[in-house]
Amino acid sequence: MNTEIFPFPQTADCAPLLNWDECPAVSRNPDVLAGTPVFKHSRMPVYALFENLEKDTSIAEFLDQFDGITEEQVKAVLKFVAQNLKETRAYSFRPQYA
Repeated sequence: MNTEIFPFPQTADCAPLLNWDECPAVSRNPDVLAGTPVFKHSRMPVYALFENLEKDTSIAEFLDQFDGITEEQVKAVLKFVAQNLKETRAYSFRPQYA
C-alpha cells in the first residue's frame, strides 16, 4: 500500500475508530447498552441511524420511527462522522478487481 496516499495503518476490514465522546449529540455510559454510543437523552444506539440509512430510510422516516431523536442530533452525528473521515483521510480500503 502506498503510504503517501494512505499514511495511516489500515487493514482491509476496518477504518480507525471514532471517539464518540467528542460528538455533542452522543453519550456513552457503561450502564446504558453496555457503553454503546447512543443519542443523548435516549437509549437509541447511533448505529441504528446508519442501519436505517443503509436500508434507504430517509432521515425524516427515521425521526418519525424513533420518538425523542431530533433532526439536530442526526445532523450532528452525520457531521461528526464526515468531519472525522475528512480529517483522517483514512478509509476502509479493499480493492475490487474485476
